[in-house]
Amino acid sequence: MTIATTGADAETDHHLATLANGVRVLTLRQPHLATATACVFVASGSAHERPAESGIGHVVEHMVFKGTARRDAQRINLDAERLGAEVNAHTDKDHTALHMRGLAAHAADFVQQLGELVLESTFPADELERERQVLLQEHAEDSDDPVATGFKLFDRSCFGTHPAAQPVIGPRHNVERFRRDDLLGWVKRQYSGANVVVGIAGPVDPDAMLHAAGQAFGDLPAGAPHRVAPPTYGGGIATQRSDGSSQTHLVLGFGLPALADEDVAATVAAAVLGDGMSSPLLQALREREGLAYHAAASADVLAVCGQFVVEASTAPGQFERALAAVARLLAQHAEAVDAVDLERARNQLAVRLLRARERPLRRLEDAALDLFTFGRVRPLAERLAALQAVDAAAVREAFVRLLAAGPSVAVTGDVPRGTRDRVRRVLGAAGITAA
Repeated sequence: MTIATTGADAETDHHLATLANGVRVLTLRQPHLATATACVFVASGSAHERPAESGIGHVVEHMVFKGTARRDAQRINLDAERLGAEVNAHTDKDHTALHMRGLAAHAADFVQQLGELVLESTFPADELERERQVLLQEHAEDSDDPVATGFKLFDRSCFGTHPAAQPVIGPRHNVERFRRDDLLGWVKRQYSGANVVVGIAGPVDPDAMLHAAGQAFGDLPAGAPHRVAPPTYGGGIATQRSDGSSQTHLVLGFGLPALADEDVAATVAAAVLGDGMSSPLLQALREREGLAYHAAASADVLAVCGQFVVEASTAPGQFERALAAVARLLAQHAEAVDAVDLERARNQLAVRLLRARERPLRRLEDAALDLFTFGRVRPLAERLAALQAVDAAAVREAFVRLLAAGPSVAVTGDVPRGTRDRVRRVLGAAGITAA
């Protein structure tokens, strides 16, 4: 094993090294824990897929556990569970992750097992046919959920035909037709050293973890970093009726720059508007007018793109009132931002950052995304300082920019005819123009 670069962060407890093939190995020393978490992050998600490939990364994530050159599916699960370890995986728009958590004494074993899944999965054809049925059931469940449908429509309203608008799960017809060779080809093209971070957190020795990672991942081809052109924001209104739904579901928002732009003001703006029971959004929709049980605003910022999102569910007869309340709040925040709301939002986001550091998997994922985007792990102090530097003028300007771009709106559930025109009329009354 040849180490190209190595080092430790003087401010934090993380140790970062890069193998000769470009695989980055990140160890977070957490001596107060009794367990260790080992993860593999690949900078490959649904935004890297062409339409004909949409959903393939999610299928691969399922299938890596179904057999390798050394072990079958039953043995893969048994070997982990004999150690008491939890095993899971997830796929997002910008990355895929495999992770294991168990006793710290077994951390090197976890790294080895994850390496085997990444480098040696065989995707047996018989296992693929069985897992295909599971995936189709997952697809049916997703399609039956009006809220999930709303977010898919919202993505398309934001980004049109760009791969970032594709659902991670992909279309049903793709799931039905993928074959073993498709999966093998995808892994060969996407899984390379330049696009992999191996992360381990817990009471572990960084040198031992580096050695284990080198043995497990040293043979991965080097490759080149994946690049996806950012989407162009569009905006618009989309609706879809769901039979049997008793509520109307609203997803309204705007496009945001990708993670590399570090648009902290927009993140704070979302928290100002709708993070917590005391936020203006919850006060208006739930506490004062009783229009919704749940409503929230958030900023979802990924390596490929970002979104400012307001979501709420209400009775069909109250939809226009709820939408009007949201529109008024957006317009009001483009005029002025309350100092107390700004203080609340900054502190909520700061606490969320601190809490993430107490969750090994979340901390490793944040660090891996930093490495993919910035080539470094941003220190906590730097991120906290950026939050505190956002003032009311910056938040107000963020709302101004968002409204100038125009909203994306998705309405699902119990949706009467003419809803698009109603949405335009309600938003227009607040001075907001929708395409």
